[in-house]
This record gives sequence, structure tokens and C-alpha cells, in this order.
Amino acid sequence: MTKIYENAIQEVERLYSDIGDLRVITKANPREITNHLADTYDFQGPVGLDDMVEDIAGMLRKWSVQVTHPRYFGYFNPSVRPAAVVGDILTAAFNPNLAVWSHSPAGVEIEQHLLRYFLQQFGLDPERAAAHFTSGGAEANFTALGAALTAKLPEYGEVGLVGLAQKPVIYVSHAAHDSFGKICHMTGMGRDSLRKIAVDQDYRIDLGHLEETIRADMDQGFYPLMVVGTAGTTAAGVIDPLEELSALSRRFDLWYHVDAAWGGAAVLSERLKPFLKGIEKADSITCDAHKWLSVPMGAGMFFSAHKEPCEKAFRIATDYMPSFTEGVIDPYTTSVQWSRRFIGLKVFMAFAELGHRGYAELIDHQARMGDYLKKELGARGWKILVDTPLPVASFTHERIEKGARTTAQVLDIIYGSGKTWISEFVLSSKDRALRACICSYRTQETDIDILLDELDTAIKT
Repeated sequence: MTKIYENAIQEVERLYSDIGDLRVITKANPREITNHLADTYDFQGPVGLDDMVEDIAGMLRKWSVQVTHPRYFGYFNPSVRPAAVVGDILTAAFNPNLAVWSHSPAGVEIEQHLLRYFLQQFGLDPERAAAHFTSGGAEANFTALGAALTAKLPEYGEVGLVGLAQKPVIYVSHAAHDSFGKICHMTGMGRDSLRKIAVDQDYRIDLGHLEETIRADMDQGFYPLMVVGTAGTTAAGVIDPLEELSALSRRFDLWYHVDAAWGGAAVLSERLKPFLKGIEKADSITCDAHKWLSVPMGAGMFFSAHKEPCEKAFRIATDYMPSFTEGVIDPYTTSVQWSRRFIGLKVFMAFAELGHRGYAELIDHQARMGDYLKKELGARGWKILVDTPLPVASFTHERIEKGARTTAQVLDIIYGSGKTWISEFVLSSKDRALRACICSYRTQETDIDILLDELDTAIKT
């Protein structure tokens, strides 16, 4: 087993040591992959672990977008800290189940210790708040809606939506994460309960349209339940006016949730934290460690300023679970998950290895790289479309605007070289634009220069 472990670690070391020469993307043929699997793994006999580790690592190297590469500028898939990799290995080896405190006191307390620290960074009182790790942002957002329904409509837990006198609705901007559509479906609220609010000229949620929509819903007999502010939209990194949203939420007695799945990590940075002013007034917050805290997927976090709704929303008592331990909370009674992986260890170990200042420097470095990218894009004739302090650039070019080149054509050329990876998107239902996000603490100006050269070649070809 020791040799197998060493082989796996060697693959990780090889990935990071060879990363400068590794192609970010390789075009794959589905038939080639399925044929390889059929030839190598027919499950009629055993395959040696040493050979399997080497083969699977080779498949991942050849047939995956290398999201840990410093020239991957795509979605929120970071380079991961070695300490976090070790945390995942230890979690898999010990395989603790964090459903109940008594089964893994160390695991539950390690997670809670770190979560209390993050609660303080977000400005929430750990003595009154609730927090737990999740599989990701979608689960955390789902949890927020469950808490909101329980807090604002106490009868919901017993009678369900059909027993409510008014239909509850929630409010998000057009730029918010699309998980909320799924969540409305899964909770039984229905997708028509989701109100998508227009954005202003800065692509932030339009407060005037939001208030107008809330008042119209009240006049029509709906129950305004929850408003969602986004701290770092997926496409363009926009931060909604969090403080103003808090004031509006209080005025209409709405549950105020901030989806900070990506941007929430900015609270660790003295430079960026002021841009999240108002998040401390949220009733609940989503933050994904696997987006900007450089740990493997999945590692979401849910925070609520209020313990009671979470305890009521997920309360359960069974005969087959271990007895409750006095003075502690069993995680399965206050969260969506029942059996729970030790998600928080990789986050804990990575954070403990560097400390707050060390992690803040990683975040600040990526922000500086984002500033450099936007400055150099402008200097080379590209147009930045959205102003954000976060390290993501939404941009286009005069040749794209005039129809001489499409974003798809630009991407085809860039992907063909295999040197870097960016994405495209539609900004506020308008024309397609290009998007590059700094996802790796390993990214340097030289990596960005390669991206810029690739873009210049693609737009002129």
C-alpha cells in the first residue's frame, strides 16, 4: 500500500513540476476513450493497482482540461494546495462519518473550529450563528431557502407549501447563479416562484426594479420570502449592492441571503474586504472553499446568522442513530446531508499551513494578476465590459462587435493551440463576450502574457 500511495503522490508532483509544458487542453475523441476503457477494464479479472494508478493518471493527463494549470483561465477550478491534497487522502483513509458527533468528535470539532473563524471574518456572531460544510454552493443555497421558509413561515414545516395561505417567492438578479431555478423546483415552490430582477448599467441587481416587483407581488397576494445578493457573479464577477439590499430586506421583512460562492473568500483580504460591505448583515451566506481557497472539489460552506431556523428545518429523531451527546450538535440534525464526508479537513489543513496572512496573500496575488490582465487587454485594444475588483475579465474586441470575428472562432483558435483556456458567455442577454478568470495562485504575469499573445493571434487570424 505504501508504494501505491507513493506512486499517487509522484503523479501529483509530476503534474505540478511539468505544468509549464503540459497542454491545458487536448481535443478528445469519445470513441478513443471508450475503446481504451473497454480494452483495459473488462472487469473479468483484477488489474494491479500500480498499473491502474499509472494508467488512470495518464488518462486524466491526456483527456482532461488541466484546470490546475496556471494558464487555465476558465471557471472556478483552482490549483490546489498540497496540504489540501493530504487532507483528502487522510479523509479517504480514515473514512469518518460526520453525521453524529459521537462517531467522529475530532472531525466535527475540526470543522466547527474553522467555521467559527470564518463566521467571525464575515461579521457573524459564532454564539448565535450556525455553519456547516456542504458539497458545494448549490447545496448551501438550497439550505438557505429551507432556513428562510422555516424562519418566515413557521407552519411550512408541518403543512408544506399547499397549506400556506400565500405562495412564497424569492428574488434574484438576472446574473445570479442558476441553481436557484433548480432549488425552487426541488422545494416544491415551483420555478414560477423565482423572480429574476433586471440589472443596472453596472450589471448589479436593480434596486428600483426589485422594490417595484416586491410591491407588485404583495398587491397580487404573493408572499415575498427571500432576496439574494451575489458577491461575485459567475460570468463577470459583479458584486451586488450588499448594504442596500440588506436595508431593503429589513424594510420588507425578507430573509436576506448572500451567494458569495466565489467572492466570499475576499473577506480574508484587507484590500478586497471593503467591497463586501453589508455581507455581515446577511441572514445566510454561501461560500465555496473549492473556488477561491485552492482546495479540491467539493467543499462548500453554509453560514447563517440564526441557529434556530436551521435546527428546526432539519430536525430529526431516529432509533437507529447513536444517542445525542449533551452539549454538542449532531450535524445530520441541522443540515441537508445525513451521512457526511469529512469535507472540512482539506480546507482546515490548507488554511492552517499558511495562516490567515498567507491565504490573504494568495488571494491578493490573484487579484493583482487580474488587474494586470485587464490593464494589458486595454493596452492591446480589447474592451473591458465590466468593472470589478475581483480577478475576472469580461471583454470583447472591435472586430467581434463588427462581426469580422465571432467569440467561437477566437476560442477555436485558442483551444487548438492547447496553451491556455478561457470561456465565453452572454452578458445581460446581449452579444457574446469572452471571459478570463484567474483561478490559480500559481499564475504569473508570464502566463497572462501567453494568453494575451494567443488572443491577439486569434483575433487577427
